[in-house]
Amino acid sequence: MSKPKRRRWPWIVAIVLAVLLVPIAVLIVPILTHQDGGTSQVVDSGEQWPLTASAEGGDGRARTIDVHSVEPGGTVDTSALREGDRLVVSGSGYNPSQGIYVAICKIAADPTVKPGPCLGGVPSTEGEQQEQGAVQFAPSNWINDDWAWKLFGARGYDDAATGTFTAYLEVASPVGEELDCRVDECAIYTRNDHTALTDRVQDVYIPVGFAE
Repeated sequence: MSKPKRRRWPWIVAIVLAVLLVPIAVLIVPILTHQDGGTSQVVDSGEQWPLTASAEGGDGRARTIDVHSVEPGGTVDTSALREGDRLVVSGSGYNPSQGIYVAICKIAADPTVKPGPCLGGVPSTEGEQQEQGAVQFAPSNWINDDWAWKLFGARGYDDAATGTFTAYLEVASPVGEELDCRVDECAIYTRNDHTALTDRVQDVYIPVGFAE
């Protein structure tokens, strides 16, 4: 008598499930297990329209952001932005294990509350991995060093050891959904991405205004 053939389909199903579930777990587990790091206290520079801002986070980190012109040696007037302006935002001291959004948002009156809404909304997660060093201007940028999120369009940190990043903003219309930055107080913000929406520890901002 011939030996009965072993059933292989249970192993095939198990392998398929593993292939599907492992990436999902890589994305979901950090969100479910994340612990908020507290709030962020922005240091008052004494300037009405500064080009740099620093903040002390509840996690003990000191974070700094700067806004630059895309033109070498060029200047930026943050008091009179116009739709279509292009800005380069750099930062340091950030926690590379946590992603951030960079965008122009309504300033939160309470530092424990998420800033927003933001011009241009939040970056789309329906993208392809960005090439190293690629420059793509958009109303909002997404920085996340996790390889899995990079597959969805996130840009990695420039240097994880120092928590540095570079974002490329193209200024959107000052009027957005439930937001008018010609009337509301707005700023170029960094804030935690959708993986830690309630965590305010990486909120740092530079106030901006719009030309009439």
